[in-house]
Amino acid sequence: MDTGVTTRDLDEDFFLMANVHPKRTGLPFAVYISEKQGRHDVRVKVAAGPKATQFVASVALRPKIEIVEGDLSTQDFELVRRWIELNRDVIIGYWNRDIEDTVDAISALKPLPKS
Repeated sequence: MDTGVTTRDLDEDFFLMANVHPKRTGLPFAVYISEKQGRHDVRVKVAAGPKATQFVASVALRPKIEIVEGDLSTQDFELVRRWIELNRDVIIGYWNRDIEDTVDAISALKPLPKS
């Protein structure tokens, strides 16, 4: 029986992820930050839209910001890259559990400046 669960899903606990809405990021889609999990280093998951729970891309922060799974347009990747650079310390702090509370992490995130 096909449960729809992939190997990737087994490495990720969705209860350890925080959904960050566009009004907090300035991005046109939701992103997810998480506590350390899986066998990979810190990543930001990018959703398909502002209320979507399906991921279209996974973006690594280290050693450089790059798409490691999925796909984003050049424009969307540039937005995500800029947002990550603005919030790198918070995202990594939450991943490492230096910022233990999800509310504290989300409150510390800065939105992209409006252009």
